[in-house]
Amino acid sequence: MKVLVAAGSSGGHIFPAVAFLGTLRNKYKGIDLLLVLPKRVRTSHLVYDLHYYKVRYISVSPIAFRLDLRNFIAILRFFKGWFESLFLLFEFKPDMVVGFGSLDSVPVLLSAWLLRIKTLIHEQNVIPGRANRFLAKFADKVAVSFAETKDYLKINQEKIVFTGNPMRQGLKEIDRPAALRFFGFNDFKFTILVMGGSQGSQRINSCFLKAISTVPDKSRLQVIHIAGENDRAALERSYKEIELNARVFTFLEQMQYAYSICDLAVSRAGATAIAELIFFRIPAIMIPYPFAYKHQFSNAEILEKMGTAVIIKDDQLDAAGLRQALDGLMHNPERLALMRSYYSGALKANTNDLLTQEALSLAR
Repeated sequence: MKVLVAAGSSGGHIFPAVAFLGTLRNKYKGIDLLLVLPKRVRTSHLVYDLHYYKVRYISVSPIAFRLDLRNFIAILRFFKGWFESLFLLFEFKPDMVVGFGSLDSVPVLLSAWLLRIKTLIHEQNVIPGRANRFLAKFADKVAVSFAETKDYLKINQEKIVFTGNPMRQGLKEIDRPAALRFFGFNDFKFTILVMGGSQGSQRINSCFLKAISTVPDKSRLQVIHIAGENDRAALERSYKEIELNARVFTFLEQMQYAYSICDLAVSRAGATAIAELIFFRIPAIMIPYPFAYKHQFSNAEILEKMGTAVIIKDDQLDAAGLRQALDGLMHNPERLALMRSYYSGALKANTNDLLTQEALSLAR
């Protein structure tokens, strides 16, 4: 059996696609797998774990709703990517095609539909993106991470299956002493995980540093900060200046170590982050990304309604407000314990297996 998987350029698309591929590779040894990504991610840190798979790249660029030369070139690349997708399908001859969202997957999925190849798309967010809303009309099956997503898809509801969001293979709870040793941390300090999405967030980085620098007794704190490429060096210097024990990363592949010891997360509200916070039952302060606001705010609302997270809107984010939110949780262990308890039953069991079973049932 041959399965082709198409994904976009962000971690929110690539991570679940790789998790899906990993489950297929581990459980079904005879399957031939091909991952298709946009060319612009070839040098990204997000593609660190792809040496197990055959990967091909197509010429797709983001298209904006404006008239200018850059957008005209992006449209030409889209059609070039369409022809490249057709060539890949004729060459690889997949039994089915699975798409994980974004405009980058549209040429592959539409080409598969034209060639009458079985297709499944997976939506990671509560509110589907434009690409998946469009592709849902053509796909044979639509897998969703949240039950609420069904309300946003105006298609035959029988095509929709609730599978949850696939988790990367290594994301399992680590023995606490081993995780503490990984960072060189103390077992008796309050641990905060800061992450601004797969590319980092300069706004969160800056506000968090200002907020935490005003805490009187920083000796009782330790921080794991996923900063992105541009801010890492400056943050490391700043943490040393304020004498706060912190480990700063551009990107952390072994996130299971961070999740296994953190007491609180300060995070954007991408679908992957939401799924991982649910899996590890971590109380959170969520700051939805403003340029994907409807998607991320709706994701964060899922945790807020469960009682496991506090939301701060990006346009209301400042050091004073973030410090107030931090104080309300850091000094209230009973509330943190209650927030963790509210996660009970929230995770869809065997998410990776459910999605692979749905996909293979189509191919068969």
